[in-house]
Amino acid sequence: MSPHAREHRPTAPARHAPPRAAPSRAAPERHADGPAGGSRRLAGLGALLLTFTALPAAVLVVPDAAFHVVPAAASALELDDAEIAGLLRATGYSLPALLIAAPLAAAAARRFPAWAVLLTGLAVLLAGLGTARFAHSVPLVAMVRAAQGAGAGIVLPASLVLVWERGSRVLAAAWAGALAGTLILAMPLALNAVPMPAEGAAVPDWRVALAPVPWAAAAAAVAAPAYPLLRGRGPWSLPAARHAERGQLLLPFVPAAGFAFLAVVAADDWSPGARVVVAGLALPALLGLALAGGRDATAGSPFGCAIVMIAVGLLCHPVAGPLAGLASVTAQAREDAAGVPLLPFAVAAAAALAGALASTRRGARRAVPAGYCLMTAAVLLGLAVAPHDRWALLLPLVPLGAGAGLALAASLRDAGVGAALFGLSLCFPALLTGQLLVLSLQASRLERLRPVTETRQATALLDAYHVWLLIAAAAAVLLAAATARVGARRAGARYATRTGKAAAGPRAG
Repeated sequence: MSPHAREHRPTAPARHAPPRAAPSRAAPERHADGPAGGSRRLAGLGALLLTFTALPAAVLVVPDAAFHVVPAAASALELDDAEIAGLLRATGYSLPALLIAAPLAAAAARRFPAWAVLLTGLAVLLAGLGTARFAHSVPLVAMVRAAQGAGAGIVLPASLVLVWERGSRVLAAAWAGALAGTLILAMPLALNAVPMPAEGAAVPDWRVALAPVPWAAAAAAVAAPAYPLLRGRGPWSLPAARHAERGQLLLPFVPAAGFAFLAVVAADDWSPGARVVVAGLALPALLGLALAGGRDATAGSPFGCAIVMIAVGLLCHPVAGPLAGLASVTAQAREDAAGVPLLPFAVAAAAALAGALASTRRGARRAVPAGYCLMTAAVLLGLAVAPHDRWALLLPLVPLGAGAGLALAASLRDAGVGAALFGLSLCFPALLTGQLLVLSLQASRLERLRPVTETRQATALLDAYHVWLLIAAAAAVLLAAATARVGARRAGARYATRTGKAAAGPRAG
C-alpha cells in the first residue's frame, strides 16, 4: 500500500479503539514492513556486531598466560627469585580491576548514553593493550593489566544495555551465548598465543603475554563507530533509571572491591589453605547478595538471573581454563608441538550460542533447570577425561557450553535491564572465586610434591583439578536449588496476586 493510500485511510473514532498494553522491553521484537522494519533490522545488526566484537574483547583480557614466559620476563626485567612473585601478581591485576569497574560502569550506562560508555571502555582497553609492549618494569606491567581490566569492566555492562535497548529476545540470547562461549574459549586462545617454549628455546618477546589476543579489541574498535550509523534515529533508549535502580546497581561495588583486594593480597602472602578459605567464604556471600538483591523489584527477575550469572562465572572459565592448562602441560610433557587443541573449546563456545538461541523457543521455567543439569553433568564428566585426548575433551566441554548458554539466556527472559546488570556485576566475582579455588588447590598439591618431576607435577595438577570439579558440582547443585527457590517464590507471589484480585471481584463504577 502506498503512503498516500495510508494517509487517506479513514480512521475509527478514538472511543472505539481497543486499549493497548504497554510494550515490554523483554518481549521479542516484531518487525514491521517498510522503512521502520528496515531501521530496526539495521539497529539489531549493529547491536549484534558489538555483541560479537566488544564482548569477546572484554572477556579475553581475563586469562593470564604469563607463567609461560616467566624465565624470559625475569631475565629481561632483571628480577631475582623473590621478585618473580610480584611480577605474577601484577599480571593478574586485570580481573580484580574488572570486578571494581563493572558495577560503576553499570550505573553509568543507565545514567549516560550506553554507546558513549562503551567507547570510553574501549578507549581504556585499547590503551592498555597498546602500551603492553612498553612495559619495562613490574609497576608498568601492573598498570597495563589494570587498565585492560578496567576497560573490560566498562565495556561489558554498556554492551548489555545496548542489546537491551533493542527489546529483542533473540539479541539478548545471542549476548548470553557469546558471554558463556567466550568464557570457555578465552584461556585456550591465550595459551595458543603464548605457547610454552621448549627447554632452551628463546622467547621472541615475553610482553606478548600481556596482550595475547588483541584482534578482538581491534574488531570492536571498527564496529563501535559504525553502530550509530546502523542505529539510525529511532527511539532506542530505555526509560531513565530511577535513584533506587542506580543504588541497586552499585550494591555489589563494595563487596566486589573488598574481594578483589583480598584476592590480590592472598595471592602473594597467604598459604594455599588460607586462599581456599577466602574463596569458600566468597561463594555464599555472593549467593546471599544475589538473594537479597533479588527481593527488590529492580534487581529481581522471575527466573533468578543473578544466581545463574554466578553459576556461569563459577563454572565456565574456572572449569575450562585449567583444563586447557592441563592440556598444555601434557602436550609439553609429550613434546607435542600442537599445544592446546582449540577445536573442542571452539565447539563448546558454539554449543553455548546454540543453547542460548534454543532458549528462545522453549519455556524459561524448564530451560533454566535443564541448563543447570547440563552444567552439572559436564563437571562430573570432566572427572573421566584425559587432558591429552583432544576428542575426549568434547565430552565435558560441549554440555558445559550448551548448559551455560541455555540457562543464562532463559534466566534473562522477562528480566529488567537493572536485574541483568546486577547479575553481570556478580558474574566475575564468581569467576575469581572459582579461579582462586582451583589455583590454590593445585598450589597446595605442588607444595607437598616430593620428588619433583614433570610427570609427577602433571599428576598432582590433575588430582587437584578433580577435587575442584567435585566442589564445582556441589556448588552447581546448590545454585540450582537457590534458583528454583527464587522461581517458586516469584510464581507463588504472582498466584497470590491473581487469586486476590479474583476474590476482590469487579469494582463498582
